[in-house]
Amino acid sequence: MRFALALCLCLSTAALAADPESGKVFEAPGAAIYYEVIGSGNGTPMVVANGGPGFDHTYLHFSPVWKSLSKNRRIVFYDQRGNGRSSALKPGQSCTLADQIDDLEALRAHLGFERIVLLGHSYGGYLSMAYAARHAERVERMMIVDSAAPRWSDTLVLFKDIFPDTSERRDALAFAGEMGNKSASRESIALYLSMLFYSAEKRDAFVKNMPPDAFNKEVNQAVAGDMARFDLNPEIRKFKFPVLVITGRYDINVAPSVAYKIHQAIPRSRFIVFERSGHIPFYEEPEDFVRVTEAFLTPLAL
Repeated sequence: MRFALALCLCLSTAALAADPESGKVFEAPGAAIYYEVIGSGNGTPMVVANGGPGFDHTYLHFSPVWKSLSKNRRIVFYDQRGNGRSSALKPGQSCTLADQIDDLEALRAHLGFERIVLLGHSYGGYLSMAYAARHAERVERMMIVDSAAPRWSDTLVLFKDIFPDTSERRDALAFAGEMGNKSASRESIALYLSMLFYSAEKRDAFVKNMPPDAFNKEVNQAVAGDMARFDLNPEIRKFKFPVLVITGRYDINVAPSVAYKIHQAIPRSRFIVFERSGHIPFYEEPEDFVRVTEAFLTPLAL
């Protein structure tokens, strides 16, 4: 973040928390990467790249969609370099966009997947586009969900227009956070998360259950600073595999116009709007998200 379908939506802490023993760690070149695999079946495996940069994948488990989608395929979650249960960044360790692409490719190779369905959310959408620009032969299909713009600086954020009061409170915390006040930093992240949703009920459950140190500022600054050098617009026009571009109608973190421009740039891509969602439609409208995803992943969906 820039920063058949009767699904259970119980949002207790126990239901939302990931099992700390459910994953494994492998040594990618330059970093130890944590990953989890769920599901089975003959469908092409799906790898999910979460948002950030600087968040781990924990929030993905807040949605029930993966259990349904994993009935026919394996689904892989992982913590990006320096985040979560992957190894922390060491002094002077590289953490660039190229590193993140290489880590994703190393994960694919480690799991022995010839080709993958790549689903990227928020920053993970940008990472997915960048990965596909270098490894298009490994991508069977791609889902880009509320993604940052192909040129990072073109990402349209509406917080100060839609939530001026909350944005002002966040700004007031900025200095204290920069000075190392962890309490101020946590409150700032909670305020940020509070602006991502259409549903107040789901917003409150999400914010309540996010870990207190969910955000890694060091990783965020390293990756975001590096991404400023790139423009993926010429690259995404070359994509020849099926692409589904998704946005929440009320996404304030990345305005829906960003998703629409991505759709327009990628030949033969499909564009879907979730009408009762903000930045995380697989959490706010899980039944429809499963339906749309399964339709896109069928062999005839081009």
